[in-house]
Amino acid sequence: MKKQLKTLICSISGALLLFSDILPQLDGKAQAFPIYAQQAYANPREANGRIACANCHLAQKPVAIESPGSVLPDQVFEAVVKIPYDVNKKQLLGSGERGPLNVGAVVILPEGFKLAPPARVPSEIKAKNKGVYISPYSAKAENILVVGPILGDKNREIAFPILAPDPAKDSTVKFLKYPIYVGANRGRGQINPTGDKSNNNPIVSTVSGQVTVVTSNSNGSSDISVKTTNGEIIDQKISKGLTISVKPGQFITQETLLTDDPNIGGFGQTETEVVLQNANRIVGYLVFCLAVLLCQIFLVIKKKQFEKVQAAEMNF
Repeated sequence: MKKQLKTLICSISGALLLFSDILPQLDGKAQAFPIYAQQAYANPREANGRIACANCHLAQKPVAIESPGSVLPDQVFEAVVKIPYDVNKKQLLGSGERGPLNVGAVVILPEGFKLAPPARVPSEIKAKNKGVYISPYSAKAENILVVGPILGDKNREIAFPILAPDPAKDSTVKFLKYPIYVGANRGRGQINPTGDKSNNNPIVSTVSGQVTVVTSNSNGSSDISVKTTNGEIIDQKISKGLTISVKPGQFITQETLLTDDPNIGGFGQTETEVVLQNANRIVGYLVFCLAVLLCQIFLVIKKKQFEKVQAAEMNF
């Protein structure tokens, strides 16, 4: 009963997270859109190999994964996703304030691999993931794991506890080499799930002309007035938090940047491989190595004996 109640609470919490609006700031902690790919894509990895997170996080950033080269059936192993970035940098939040970067990651495992049950997760991994909630992508895609958004300053490395399948229990699983695909983002995206731009983008001029007035408003936003060649005055609103890069009297053309680019985050993806190893093969390999070693030893001993016989014959 307690286990069912705990599962229900986690499910409700996950649903509230998925359908919540952006929370720009809460008690000084950075918040951002959850992984909307769960709502829009049955599989986050597209046919061309690109992971769907790249549709909103446009800048390219590095990411790395560390995992064992081979695992045994029904073994719990650790895959560590590394999301490097400069922790001294602050991102532009939805409110226009500056705050620490958030991170998120998705790990696409082979069929049959899944998140290890809590009872089998080693205490070392539990300590690393304190306060980090890793969940399956969906009920039908248990082999895809997602996490985030979470504060990045303490979670630049995320340890995923993974349970390898057992071919003895699942006939569809074979002892083969399998790929693991990883995607990770840091910072907020530039495109909202609705298709419109977030405030994490530079503002460009919609017309050509001369900047006449730059006005700062009490709420932190700004207005830029541009006089076109035909004498028309065009006003553009600049959101709070953006740094204006033009001055009154400056001549600009259409698509000229009016502000600096506020984005300091981005998305990256990589892949690795893992071999589902048969324990009998390992035992057979060790037996073969032992047999070769003994054979070599016996050959050396036999050679020494033959040399002694030759030496004795030469003495006669």
